[in-house]
Parts: sequence; structure tokens; C-alpha cells
Amino acid sequence: MECLPGATAFVPALVNSGIPSNRFVFEGFLPLKKGRQTLFKNLAEEDRTMIFYESPVRLVKTLQEFIQYFGADRFCCVSRELTKLFEENRRGTLQEVCDHFKQKNPKGEIVIVVAGKD
Repeated sequence: MECLPGATAFVPALVNSGIPSNRFVFEGFLPLKKGRQTLFKNLAEEDRTMIFYESPVRLVKTLQEFIQYFGADRFCCVSRELTKLFEENRRGTLQEVCDHFKQKNPKGEIVIVVAGKD
């Protein structure tokens, strides 16, 4: 089964994630410095599915910060290179997905979908 894109990458990433899509919040790119930690603290209590864009070079660092604020067992999906030859959708806990990308240098456009707090 394949999800075809529209004008934005986050919709196919959300569908591919298998995470509930009835209520979600799109955060886009996270701030690099100012306000980043405050945003994480606020999002730790978010019960809607959260969607982020991230660069390949910052992916592991961001996943490690998600683990710190959201917990290692929070479910997520990292989608990269959607609709392209090397498309990948890696699903699992934040820890599992982080461990995967520590071993593999990701390339391309990346969307992170994180389940909301139970």
C-alpha cells in the first residue's frame, strides 16, 4: 500500500505512521535554540499526535531530546524521502527509532510523527 503526496509531506507521513490521525498538531521545524526547551516541556503534556520536520544532521539529537521530555517508550515514526526511491518509514518507540538512526546516517527530507501523551 502506498500513500501519495499532496502539497505537503506531513500528511503522507501521518498516514504511514499508523498513529491516530483524528487529532494532531503540526509543529513544523523546531526552534534551534531560543524557546526549544520550553516548547519541549509544553509538548510533553500534549495529547494530540505531534508532527515535526527535521534535518538529517539534527535527527538523532532531536530524538534524544524527545526521549528526555516525552519518555523513551513513546511511540513514533520517522519518515524520510517520502514517495522517492529510498523512502523509509521507521516505526517504534522513541528509543528504538533513535537507536536505529544512530547506526544509520539518514539523508533526505524527514518528518517525525510522535504519539500524544496517553
